[in-house]
Amino acid sequence: MAHVKIFDTTLRDGEQSPGVNLNQLEKLEIAKQLERFGVDIMEAGFPASSKGDFEAVRQIARTIKNTSVTGLARTKKSDIDIAWDALKDAEEPRIHIFLATSPIHMTYKLKKTPDEVIQTAVEMVSYAKQKFTHVEWSAEDACRSDLDFLARIVEKVIDAGATVINLPDTVGYITPEEYGNVFRYMKENVPNIDKVSLSAHCHDDLGMAVINSIAAIENGATQIEGTINGIGERAGNAALEEIAVALNIRNDKYKHTTNLVLNEIKRTSDLVSKFTGMIVPPNKAVVGRNAFAHEAGIHQDGVLKNASTYEIITPEMVGIHSNNLVLGKHSGRHAFKDKVIQLGYQLSEEKITEAFQSFKLLTDRKKEVTDEDLFTILTDVQTESINVAKYELNAFQVQYGTSNLPTATVALTTPDGTRVETAGTGAGSVEAIYNTLEALIREEIHLTDYKLNSIGKGRDALAEVHVQLTVNDTPVSGRGSAQDVLEASAHAFLNAVNRVLLNQTLAERKKAHI
Repeated sequence: MAHVKIFDTTLRDGEQSPGVNLNQLEKLEIAKQLERFGVDIMEAGFPASSKGDFEAVRQIARTIKNTSVTGLARTKKSDIDIAWDALKDAEEPRIHIFLATSPIHMTYKLKKTPDEVIQTAVEMVSYAKQKFTHVEWSAEDACRSDLDFLARIVEKVIDAGATVINLPDTVGYITPEEYGNVFRYMKENVPNIDKVSLSAHCHDDLGMAVINSIAAIENGATQIEGTINGIGERAGNAALEEIAVALNIRNDKYKHTTNLVLNEIKRTSDLVSKFTGMIVPPNKAVVGRNAFAHEAGIHQDGVLKNASTYEIITPEMVGIHSNNLVLGKHSGRHAFKDKVIQLGYQLSEEKITEAFQSFKLLTDRKKEVTDEDLFTILTDVQTESINVAKYELNAFQVQYGTSNLPTATVALTTPDGTRVETAGTGAGSVEAIYNTLEALIREEIHLTDYKLNSIGKGRDALAEVHVQLTVNDTPVSGRGSAQDVLEASAHAFLNAVNRVLLNQTLAERKKAHI
């Protein structure tokens, strides 16, 4: 069985999904879960793109020990230098450099001749190699590049010190047969190709990212790049959980293995979905809620007699457990703490106390507390900053009737500790709350998107709301959860505003420290 390395780019390419805006604490939590999931390499971000991304990459590089951490860089010395500053403390730092090689990109975007592109690529790979042991070079838009030219530049950058060559389908254009041919051509026409790993990075514009990735494996790729849940630019990237399960279930055909811990799939998928606000479609392969649901009577009958009649993947394989009732109203702090550790969370005593209080409040309203409920409580507490001035919801009330104008009354504590209160109206209850919150908050706010999702099942399930706002012209996302939809909506709104305040506070503290 040949081994395939998994390169996860959820924190870089995945975060480029429209509307996704992760803060440093959320990125770190995803990174720690990716480490538990067993990815070989994680692309933590694009350090040169912003100070926030630089700090997030540096924090991840200093925290993660069992997975190699990399960062993206353009073919610019300044990008490479910034990437080194962010990654130099990692256990196994590496860099990912890209440069376009297709005629359309070289002509219209780079405005360089093919020889100039080769020269730039060679110079920058050589420069990066002086700092990094592992240098991955990507031929952006490789799949629309001339194969002879692609082979020529690949040979040159290998001589310059590249250790991984990535041949991405940047625009999701290629077919499996054609993509396999690209890899086969490189192996047959690049004399020094045996000195590097070949990597595949596929986008899903035509719905072929996963099968293209597998076609690359069949034709010599030893590394696959993708994201959790397939999130990413435009239609997204190859979904790593689908590739991993396909290789496992069909090992009779593909005969390749990965280091991924398959029963961590559901947890990883849920965490990414929660933080990004990108809800997993019910019919999504492997992790969608309908993946193991059977509606047709003949299917139900077959599954009851023998699950393998219609289920080729067991729920347990990907970390789905049918009975996840864990704690109840009479559970104490010790049992709660044990469960926190069992679920893989590392919380300070202060955070455990905060989470336990939230848990006890939930047990007063909800008879059955499940893993999904605890997952929500713990991730919220884990990524909530303590000792940062912010807006806090003290109380709210909404009056609504089919014949009356919806009216909300809201009381807040402002970042300077002042309690403020006012009332406002709207076309609906949520709009009334949001109009009232806007009136109490000093920042200029515009709502651009609102999503509502249910956590678990039943009438007492938690509601989770994701919003996208612009706060003082800064795009930001926020989330909130509660049993009441309106309360969850208020928390999501304030969470987004507080993220902007947090970033400002961190920037001010860093400036003062410098």
